[in-house]
Amino acid sequence: MQRLTGRIRPYAWGSRTALASLTGRPTPSAGPEAELWLGAHPDDPSALPGESLLDALTGDPAGLLGAGTVEEFGPRLPYLLKVLAAEAPLSIQAHPNSDQAREAFEAGRTGYTDPHHKPELLVALDDGFEALCGFRAPESSAEVLESLEVDALRPVIGALRAGSDPAAALRDGMRALMSWPAAERADLVDAVAAAKHPLATDLAGRYPGDIGVVVALLLNQVRLEPDEAVWMPAGNLHCYLRGLGVEIMAASDNVLRGGLTPKRVDVPELMRVLRFEVLEQPVVRPVPVRAGVSTWPAPVRDFVLHKASVRDDETVLPASGPRIVLCGRGSVELGTGTGTLPLSAGEAAFVGAGEPAVRVAGNGDAFQAGVA
Repeated sequence: MQRLTGRIRPYAWGSRTALASLTGRPTPSAGPEAELWLGAHPDDPSALPGESLLDALTGDPAGLLGAGTVEEFGPRLPYLLKVLAAEAPLSIQAHPNSDQAREAFEAGRTGYTDPHHKPELLVALDDGFEALCGFRAPESSAEVLESLEVDALRPVIGALRAGSDPAAALRDGMRALMSWPAAERADLVDAVAAAKHPLATDLAGRYPGDIGVVVALLLNQVRLEPDEAVWMPAGNLHCYLRGLGVEIMAASDNVLRGGLTPKRVDVPELMRVLRFEVLEQPVVRPVPVRAGVSTWPAPVRDFVLHKASVRDDETVLPASGPRIVLCGRGSVELGTGTGTLPLSAGEAAFVGAGEPAVRVAGNGDAFQAGVA
């Protein structure tokens, strides 16, 4: 078990207070701080004492990752743990499944940086984390669009109400918006914003003329309480709006954007990877594992996330191969039988596959990322 130092990514949508407050640094920070990365992603690997985690894993993959992880995923850490601090909305986006990513990467398709999928799970750390997650029923979206009283949206409303197949209705409604003539998008977005729908008005003020303002109205808008989560499998269209959360994902950087961004939007590729299905229940609640330990079940092998909560007592986290343990609140002491390591909020540790289960003591919360 070794202390692990993460890397802060300064994306423009990041907060100047959330990560600094979490880690006990002065606020506001000098610039936006969007994500704290904890992992071995080549773009920004975390640091162990004396070397990067990526270099350590490259030097001893079997010892640190375990033979089972190497056999299934190769000599790499298959997940990336983040603390995400959104002050402004991120882009509307989706990620490919494994087959789609491998095919596109091998073909050299633009926008694919690796052959891996990127399912994600985000757990709220504070009150009021807001997100858009998955398509709602097409009839519900049609009602929202109709309430705006924007005549130009009638073809989209008609597409959402056509036939009895929700998947076809969602696909046709989405295609109608994503193929909207570029020269007419600003007028459409202005008209939608003028209808004073709270979400659309806010997004249009940040991204004028962006068709993502209207696409956002097809998605479930959720507000999470602490420990509630959103699960985003491959093909799920989603967008984080604001808040602080712990996010775990497969270690990939394949992103297909659908709006709310100045970056490239590849409409054909986005439509190819999207899952046009209604997400009835976008909020995932924690499931108890044992006293003081909970998890959020996710149907992937790349990662599993557990949370240990101790209040002047102790508990034990499950052992699951190579692990990263993050203190999310208060202060905790980690123990593996061979040593102890104190962590304050925002600090983390790496635990190799061969080490025993981690005991957590103290007064705080610890999140553990591992391989399922």
